[in-house]
Formats: sequence, structure tokens, C-alpha cells
Amino acid sequence: MTVQVVTDSSSRLPAAVRDQWGIREVPLHILLDGADLRDGVDNVPDDIHKRHATTAAATPAELCTAYRQALTESGGDGVVAVHISSGLSGTYRAAELAAEEFGRSVRVVDSRSTAMGAGFIALAAAQLAAQGADLDAVAGAAAAAVRRTHAYMVVHRLDNLRRSGRIGGAKAWLGTALALKPLLHIDDGKLVLAQRIRTSKGAIAAMVDQVCDIVGDRQAALAVHHVANPDGAREVAAALADRLPKCEPAIVTPLGPVLALHVGDGALAVCLQLAE
Repeated sequence: MTVQVVTDSSSRLPAAVRDQWGIREVPLHILLDGADLRDGVDNVPDDIHKRHATTAAATPAELCTAYRQALTESGGDGVVAVHISSGLSGTYRAAELAAEEFGRSVRVVDSRSTAMGAGFIALAAAQLAAQGADLDAVAGAAAAAVRRTHAYMVVHRLDNLRRSGRIGGAKAWLGTALALKPLLHIDDGKLVLAQRIRTSKGAIAAMVDQVCDIVGDRQAALAVHHVANPDGAREVAAALADRLPKCEPAIVTPLGPVLALHVGDGALAVCLQLAE
């Protein structure tokens, strides 16, 4: 048997990748008009980011069930659970509570990121587990991958950010300019302002520059996410492919309904994980 890896639906790992590496996914929740919709399980409206919905973490009970199933599948070798940053969601705390039942057999890792930032960390753990590594090694690989992971985002509308409360220091700048196109990044597990830029084109160019500066001449795994903006995502992926020829083409996927609710229509994001 092998160590099993669990993540949550914020990680945005494509289903084919999860299946290939045996990664289990626990859904986060969207609360809309009295209904509790599970991300990746229930039918969530495509325009959810335009509605007055809220999000909720995975529950300890849901996580406990997933960990128990994964632990059984591992034959007792153990479970590494990689979840959305504790600075962005209550899921990590719920995961810690759920893991208490299993002692040291379940190791919970705070990705300090989200979307494919978390997805790349879970993937790094699962790939090492597939080589037969033990629980300590797989958990260590996940922790090391956290330090090599970066994420940036351009938000086109400020309404969702005002409602979400998921961005540090927002009150200092959110109301300063209607035309503001903020470039955000995840710093120490929290979504913070990197630059204030007046145009979408300028903000996207700045995001690509930031990513390229971090990667430099190294190899890195890349993902480009979007909220109802596939053309914009493809353009960002093409720009990265042109400027980072040592990297494999970026995975391009929607940001998903949970994150879309917080960042709004048109948002674009890039997640990267530097090679070891």
C-alpha cells in the first residue's frame, strides 16, 4: 500500500490528474438561497460570482470521513491532507480537528495558498507517495513544496472583494478609485495587495512580469485560472509560454465557484511551483 493524499475542491486539480495520482477531494460549500451546494458535487450556477451567495468550509465530519477512507486505502501507511490556506478558509482548522481522531496517521498541511497553488503541493506529495515513500517523507515533501509555491491574481471588479473580507488591509485602498485594477498575491497565506494599477492590461502585464521574475531561468509548474474569462487566461498562458521556455505549458482552468465568489467576474490568476 502507499500513503494517500487528500485535498479540497479549492485546489482546482483537474479530475484526470486527481485520478492519475489517486488524490481524494473534499468539497467546499456554496450557500445560495437557502441551499447548501457542494463544490464539484452539486450543480452550481455558472454565474454564481454574480449572485449574493456565500461560501463555507468543509466540515470536520466530511473531512473525517475522507481521511478514514484514505487511511483504509493506504493499508495503514497514512494520509497527507493538503488544504486551502488557513488565512483564507476555516477548512484547515476543521481538518486539524478531524485529524485528531487518527493521531499521527493523518498529517495536515497548510498550503498557505489556494487554487493550483494548493493543487501543486498536493500533487508533489502524491507523486512522492507513488514512489513508495513513507508518511514522514510525503508530509515533508508537501511542507517543502509550500515554500516553492507562489500565486498572483488580477481582479477586474472590486464588489466581490468588498463583500468577501478575504483580503488583508482592504479598507485602506478598496474605495480609492473606481478604475483600480489591483494585482494581488498570496503572502504568508493571505491575499494581499501587490500593486495598484489603472488598467487591466497593465495589471495583467505586471502579473506576468512578477511570475517571470520569480521563475527566472528555472523550471516551474504553472497554472492559469480565470473567472468567466477563458480568452484572457489563454493569452496569459501564451505569454508565459513565450517568456518561460524551460517550463511546461500552463494548465488553464476556471478558478471555481468558491474562489470566484470572492474575486468576481473576469479575474485572472497564475499559480506556480518552482522545481526542486
